[in-house]
Formats: sequence, C-alpha cells, structure tokens
Amino acid sequence: MFPLTTNTAVGHSTDIGAIAQSPILRIFALGVFAVIFVQSFIYVRAAKAAGPSVGMEHRELNQAFRSGAIASIGPSLAVVIVAIALLALFGTPAVLVRIGLIGSAATETASAGIASTTMGAVLGGEGYNQQVFAVAFAAMSISGGAWMLATLILTPLLKRGGHKLSQVNPAAMALIPGAALLGAFSMLTLSELPKSTVHVITVVVSALVMAGLLFIARKLNAHWLKEWALGVSILVALAVAFVAHTA
Repeated sequence: MFPLTTNTAVGHSTDIGAIAQSPILRIFALGVFAVIFVQSFIYVRAAKAAGPSVGMEHRELNQAFRSGAIASIGPSLAVVIVAIALLALFGTPAVLVRIGLIGSAATETASAGIASTTMGAVLGGEGYNQQVFAVAFAAMSISGGAWMLATLILTPLLKRGGHKLSQVNPAAMALIPGAALLGAFSMLTLSELPKSTVHVITVVVSALVMAGLLFIARKLNAHWLKEWALGVSILVALAVAFVAHTA
C-alpha cells in the first residue's frame, strides 16, 4: 500500500462530480421524493375525509388546495434559485435531498462549511476534495435529519399541550397559532432589512404589492385574487430586487 500523496488519489481528487453524481445517491434522492409524494397523498385524503366533520364542503376544500398550490409558486422559485446555486457545490442528488426535506439551506450550508473548515478546506474552494465533500454532505444530512427528528418528537408534545390549552381557554388557542406565524415571519423579514438597501426595497415593495392586492380583492370581492396575491407579490419583489441589484 502506498500513501495517498497526489491530488488525484482516491478521496483526494477534486473531481467532486465523480461521487456527487453517483447512482446510489440518485437512488436515495428518488427514495426521499417517493416518501414525500406518499405523505402528500395521505394528507390530502385525510383532509378530504375530515372536511365534512368540521363543516367544510367539497368546494371549499378544493379552493383551499388551489390557494395553497398557487401560494407555493413564489416560495418555490426561491427554492429553485437556491438549488441552482448549490449544484456546483454538492451535485444534483444531494441538492434534491436537501430541498425535499425539512430544513434550511442557510443552516445546512453553514454546517457543510464548518465541516469543511475542520478539515482545513474551504467549501467549494481551496482543498475541497472528495473526502471533504463526503464529510460536508454528512454534516448537512445530519443537520437536516435533526430538523425532522425534532419535528417527530415535539409535534405530539405540542399537540397534547394545545389540546389542554384549548380546554382551559379556547380563545387563547385560537390566537396563539396566528401570533406564532406572525412572529416567525416578522423575525424572518426584520433579519433581512439590515443586509442592504436592496433588501429594504424588496421588503417594502412586496408588502405594498401584497397589501394592494388584498385591498383590491376585498373591494371587488375577488377570491381568486387573494389566492394569487402571495405568488404575485413574491414575483414582483424578485423582479424589483433584480433591477435594484443590477442598477
């Protein structure tokens, strides 16, 4: 056995694509998406079955599904942009697994960056070889898996707590989910404002467009416009951000 001293030795090669695009990783990525499709099918069937028991007609359920699908277009574009940016670092299978699971691209990329640093390399830069990729990918996968594990463990606990709270104070249980969502999205928005003037412009434009569309929808009683409001506001904000950044 000779020591691995050359850059082209197994594990030390900088040809990341040779292992990042391996068939086994593609099979695992397809497996992840297969589970997601099965879960989505089960959730849709469960929603349709539970609808009549909570007073929702078939038409209202279809409208809710349509609104969710339309509203997901804007955020999905952001996911696609992030995925394209990550392809050069991790390859197609790893990126597909990342965007298919619960998690955060920023958090998991940071995990991969820290893992690369511990091996004396820069993520996507100097010293980034196959061994570093393997460790970075493992760190990123563990990070994403921890999100899923936390959800699996905490969801039943929160459900029991919510049930007890609804028995003590039903009004509080009605307000807490809305307040939690408002707080979460407010924190995400506020964290973007100090980054640059472009971020401020993007946030202001998206808020104005969203408010304007909802106002028009309310005045004209146009329910379809409410469904499209989020997607349209995100697309307009992305266009404005691109123009502001290149100006």
